Amino acid sequence: MLAELAVRNLGVIERASLVLGAGMTALTGETGAGKTLVVQAVQLLVGGRADPAMVRAGATEAVVEGRFVNPDGSEGVLRRVIPAAGRSRAYMDGTMASAPELAELGAGLIDLHGQHQHQSLLRPRTQREALDRWGGVDLHPLAAAREELRALAENLAVLGGDARARAQEIDLLRYQVDEIAAAQLEDLDELERIAEREDLLADATSHLGEGHAARHALAGDDGVIDKLGRALAALGGRKAFAPLSERLGAVAAELDDTVAQLRSVLETIEDDPGALADVRARHQLLRELTRKYGDTLAEVMSFGARSAERLSQLERHEELAIELESGIIAAQRHMDSEAQAVAAARRAAAPGLAAAVTEHLASLALPGGSLDVGVSGGPPSDSVELRFSANRGVPPGPLSKVASGGELARVMLALRLVLTAGPPTLVFDEVDAGIGGETAVAVGQALASLTKNHQVLVVTHLPQVAAFAHHHVAVRKTDDGATVASDLVAVTGTERVSELARMLAGQPHWASGRQHASELLDNAAAKRPALDGTQPDIDAAAAELADEGDAAVVAEPARSGAVP
Repeated sequence: MLAELAVRNLGVIERASLVLGAGMTALTGETGAGKTLVVQAVQLLVGGRADPAMVRAGATEAVVEGRFVNPDGSEGVLRRVIPAAGRSRAYMDGTMASAPELAELGAGLIDLHGQHQHQSLLRPRTQREALDRWGGVDLHPLAAAREELRALAENLAVLGGDARARAQEIDLLRYQVDEIAAAQLEDLDELERIAEREDLLADATSHLGEGHAARHALAGDDGVIDKLGRALAALGGRKAFAPLSERLGAVAAELDDTVAQLRSVLETIEDDPGALADVRARHQLLRELTRKYGDTLAEVMSFGARSAERLSQLERHEELAIELESGIIAAQRHMDSEAQAVAAARRAAAPGLAAAVTEHLASLALPGGSLDVGVSGGPPSDSVELRFSANRGVPPGPLSKVASGGELARVMLALRLVLTAGPPTLVFDEVDAGIGGETAVAVGQALASLTKNHQVLVVTHLPQVAAFAHHHVAVRKTDDGATVASDLVAVTGTERVSELARMLAGQPHWASGRQHASELLDNAAAKRPALDGTQPDIDAAAAELADEGDAAVVAEPARSGAVP
C-alpha cells in the first residue's frame, strides 16, 4: 500500500506531501490545478518515463518519493530524481537503481489506469490474460512441454544431420582425442615440473662441477669442517668460552647436515644427454597441447573429455537420433495434450467471465449491456476476443469497434471488479470522463467496492464519484501574479462539502449546492464498504450543516437554469 507520497518541483507543484490510508481516496481540483501531476508522480515512482519538461520552471530538479507498507508490516521507500538537464536517477531504499528495476518492482505495487490507459483492454493479449486469470488457467504445464520439445529439437540439430559434415567432424575429433590420450596427462603441474627438470639437465656438467667444489671446500682436507673442529678443540674445557663453544658446536652440526644434503643433490644430477633429449621432447609436446587446446594442462584435459563425449555421440549418431526423434514425437504429443487442456479450460471459463462482467455492467448503469468472450483458433486457442453489446437484442461486436470511451471505461471497471487479484494499490486518473448522472454514481460505487481488496486512488472531476471516497484531497492552486503553485489539502467535514459543492455548482458556498453535496455524501456512505467496520468522520459532514450559524453557507442568487 502507498502510505505516503512527497513531491517537489514537479510541474505546478512546488512542494507537497500526501499521507494515504486504506480505502478510496479522491483527488479533486480545478482544471489545471495539478491533479494529474499526482498520477504522474506515482508513474515516476514505478519506472515511468521521465521528461525534463516536468521540472518546475526555475528549479534544477524534481523529486518524487513514495513510502510503501507491505502486508507483513515492512516498509520500503522509492525515490525518483528528474534533473532539468541530464538523465533521471532512481533509488530503492536509498540504493541506486534503474528505471526498469523500478518498473519491475512497481508492477507488484501499483496498477495505473490513466485517462487512456484502459485502451490496453483492447489488446488481444490483455483480453487473453484476463480470461486466463478468471478461469485460473494454468499455463505452466504447456510452457514446460514447449520447452521440452524445443530442447529435444535443439539436441537433434546439434547431433549433426549432414553425413559428410559428420564424417569430417569425427575424423577431427578422433585425431584430437587420440593426441591428448597419447600424452597420458595425469599431473596438472607437470608443465612447471618438467621445465625445472629440463633446466637441471641442460646445465648438469656445470652443476656437478660447482657442487663438488663446494662440497670439497666444506668437507675436504683442511676444509671448513676441519678448521671448525680445530677451533672447537682450542676452546674446549675453558669456561670463559663456554657460550661461544656451544654456538660453534651448533654451526658444526648444521654444516654436517648441509654437506649431507649437498651430497644427495649431487647424486640426483645426471649428466645424460639422452635424458635431456627426452625431457625436452616431453616439454615441447606439453607446450604444443596447451597451444592447441587450452592455456593449462587442466584445460587440455577438459577439452579432451568434451571431445571424447562428442565423438561418442557422433559415432552413435543413428542410435541417438532414433532416441531423440522418438522423444520429439512423445514431447509433441505431450505438448498437444497440454495445449488442448488449455483450450478446453479457456472455453469453459469464457461463459463465466462473460456472465460475471455482464452482471457488473448492470450496476454500472449499463442495464442492457452484455459481454461475450470468444475463444477461437487451434489449441491452445490463443485467440481470445471480448465482444460487447450496449443494448439488448443487439449482437455483440468487437469491444474495440462498438464501445464508446465511457462504455469502455465501465467495461474495464467491471473486469477489475471481477478480477480481484493484482497489485495492492490501484490508481485511476479520470477514467470517469464522459459520463455523469446515475452512471457517475454507479462508477463511484464500483470504484469504492474495489477497496475490499485494494487501496484505491481516484483523480476525478465528478462529485458523484468523489463522494464515495473514504478520504478526500483537494488540489489547490494559488497565483500571486508572479508564480503559480499547487498544494494538496486533505478536506473533511464542511470543507469537503464545500469542495463537492464547488464541483456541483461552481460555487462552494451556495446553500442548494451544499445541501446536494451533503446528500451525495450520505448516500455514498451508506453504500460504500466501511474501513474495519467504521466510517470516517467525513460522513458526518451533512450533520454539521445543520448548524444554521455556519457563515460559509449563503443563499444563491435567483437565476434561471440553477443547478439542482
